[in-house]
Amino acid sequence: MEEPLAIAHVSPFAWEDEHEVNTYVREVAGRLRDRGHRVLVLAPSRDGAAVRAVRELLRRGAVPDGPFIPVSEALPLPAGGRARAALPVDAARTVEELLGALELDVVHVHEPFAPSVASTALRHSRALNVGTFHAPAERVVATQVARKLTKLVFGRLDARHAAWPATAELLDRFFPADYAVVRPGAAAGTAEPRSGEITFVEQEERAALRTFLRSLRGLPLDLDWHATVVSARGPSASTPLRAELRERIAFVAPAEAPAPGAIAVLASDGERPAPALLQRLIAQGSVPIASRLPVYEELAQDAGLLFEPRDAETLGAQLERLLRDPELLASRRAEAPPVRTWDAVAADVLAAYEGLVARRHDPAGDPHLWRRLRPRRTIDVDLHMHTDHSHDCATPVEHLLATARDQGLGAIAITDHNEISGALEAAEKAERFGVKVIVAEEVKTATQGEVIGLFLREKIPRGLTLRETVDAIKGQGGLVYVPHPFDRMHAVPDYEHLQTIVADVDAIEVYNPRVAIGSFNEEAERFAAKYRLVRGAGSDSHVAAGLGTVRIRMRDFDGPEEFLESLRHAEIHTKSGTLLYVQALKFLETKATPAGARRARRERRVRRATRKA
Repeated sequence: MEEPLAIAHVSPFAWEDEHEVNTYVREVAGRLRDRGHRVLVLAPSRDGAAVRAVRELLRRGAVPDGPFIPVSEALPLPAGGRARAALPVDAARTVEELLGALELDVVHVHEPFAPSVASTALRHSRALNVGTFHAPAERVVATQVARKLTKLVFGRLDARHAAWPATAELLDRFFPADYAVVRPGAAAGTAEPRSGEITFVEQEERAALRTFLRSLRGLPLDLDWHATVVSARGPSASTPLRAELRERIAFVAPAEAPAPGAIAVLASDGERPAPALLQRLIAQGSVPIASRLPVYEELAQDAGLLFEPRDAETLGAQLERLLRDPELLASRRAEAPPVRTWDAVAADVLAAYEGLVARRHDPAGDPHLWRRLRPRRTIDVDLHMHTDHSHDCATPVEHLLATARDQGLGAIAITDHNEISGALEAAEKAERFGVKVIVAEEVKTATQGEVIGLFLREKIPRGLTLRETVDAIKGQGGLVYVPHPFDRMHAVPDYEHLQTIVADVDAIEVYNPRVAIGSFNEEAERFAAKYRLVRGAGSDSHVAAGLGTVRIRMRDFDGPEEFLESLRHAEIHTKSGTLLYVQALKFLETKATPAGARRARRERRVRRATRKA
């Protein structure tokens, strides 16, 4: 058996409700458990007491266990069926605390449109994230007002699945990415569909029921047929029927629904289609007549008949065709696609999980090398700083080295923007100041942000692609270090771009004191956790006073191999509250001071640093 995984499926729908997303989660989760994996389901619940019990456990520091964990109360939608403006604060906090407490390999979110439990889970997950989009036509349209924010949320997905090809096509149009189509399963029918019986299941919008009932009014009375409407709400008062039709139409509750008839009607006008229902009816032997929607066409165009949405007259004509022609009915049934089992779905989902897990780094490193490093002295290191060889810094090399010595730093990485000359100069003078220098460069790629190369010998030109830049660093035997990866106020690689190079990333900066919004550092920490990347930190100092605002306490090292192993076991120590101060100093040194005065100040600093050395 494969290595067991810890998985959480997150549904935004009340777990007690019959919904195609909940069916998907229930069937896949059960089969993954049968394979030996630990699978939890997180979803809203209509049991308020159970939700409060989970919150009480979290308050006591305990971790609730599954298989189902209710994370919020299922509140009714506002009038009109529109989504709420935000998830309740207590529900969002419960999701955040729960995902922080659970040790998970994969968080699989379903319909992660905000605001919902699924989108909140995606925002706070520290695991590998898989998202499945089922049939979200109306939700995709609704996201366009906040499209940029939605794109950022979706950007946290490590793999994207779509339940149907039409869903994948729609999402790719608005949120371009690679969507793997993983169709849901369906159980094959065990009974022969009832001849002359028409089934309509009111799982769609109410307008679909009105279209269906209007179509029945046009059927000739000489035809032998009976219709069953599976509905929790009963008949529509807006569509009166003649007495002779009422005798042929039965409304039944979902719990009392008989086996489907020989013909099934799905009449959605596109607002809330139900492709999983269509697939289930086909699998049970019904021949569908479906409205011509992309998500229906791919399923019904061979196995059934189509009509234009809201065209009750054509729907009635298609019903009459099948009722009068048993051979047409039989031929369409014979064209039905093979039943896709839930076991096959679970196998596809598990393969996606295993592909993601295989991309994680080995956290063990090199135990033999670490045993050699452990007896060495501990030093403080800063992995991100600049000199006056950077266009946006006025700190001379000697002044930086003297300040690093005075701050008690044992090693520093000089990472000038698109330049290596300052680091090379510092490496030549480092012995005089008693500070080890890592020659590095913060390289601006063409369109995918910045990346730092550590332990370089030659300058890497700016303007290459991210992939070319990484290859150039590796070509020199250097280490790939990703700075301030999710700080949208800097030039940073998108989440998707990072995923393309994650195998070659040696370390990632999880703390940068110059990041104005703390959640950017938190997001970097989550990314490092999910891919098990080595964590680094740096002051990103553009003025000497910024040194020491973050320190990495690690064993002394020689060369990139020892450095990386030592960094794997390091401790990061931070000092907050200096951002405004160092940013003001940077402005004064680079923008507000005349060039002549800057030169004089630089010369004085060099003289002082040289005397101290």
